[in-house]
Amino acid sequence: MILILSASLHPDSRSRILANLAKSKLEESSEEAVLFDLSLKPLPLCDGMTAYADPNVKELASFVKQADAVLIASPVYNYDVNAAAKNAIELTGRSWTGKLVGFMLAAGGPGSYMSAMGVANSLMLDFRCLIIPRFIYALGDAFEGNELTSEDINQRLDDLIRELTLLKSALKKIS
Repeated sequence: MILILSASLHPDSRSRILANLAKSKLEESSEEAVLFDLSLKPLPLCDGMTAYADPNVKELASFVKQADAVLIASPVYNYDVNAAAKNAIELTGRSWTGKLVGFMLAAGGPGSYMSAMGVANSLMLDFRCLIIPRFIYALGDAFEGNELTSEDINQRLDDLIRELTLLKSALKKIS
């Protein structure tokens, strides 16, 4: 199963458009995909104590643990993935151990294209995740309304999904 974590809390989220499109493309290629949308299933702030008992936290942790791969769809705020994505990782911690992880980011400008690196490094170092080196970085002009209209970004999404499924299959063979 491939988990897609949609981290945006904005009602008109562009990263959610990417998440939904990725889910559709994965299902078209006969991959089981689960979308966990933080705007629909809010998480408490990680307090290092009681937040772990929240039902949405437990559900997300279970999905992460079961997943063969995780795609994180996040907006870019202040040259980083949003706080909701980082909070989700903090709350689900060890569930991420050994996961294959990819990124789909929506940003306001071209200067933040390396914004996934902080979280990617943390996932690699803390939980030994394998980060897919191909990721999506889409600017506002890639969208019209609730649709992705950029052929380039659409092709990159196809490439990301192809690499994710190939790596997932290869890892299953050697596990």
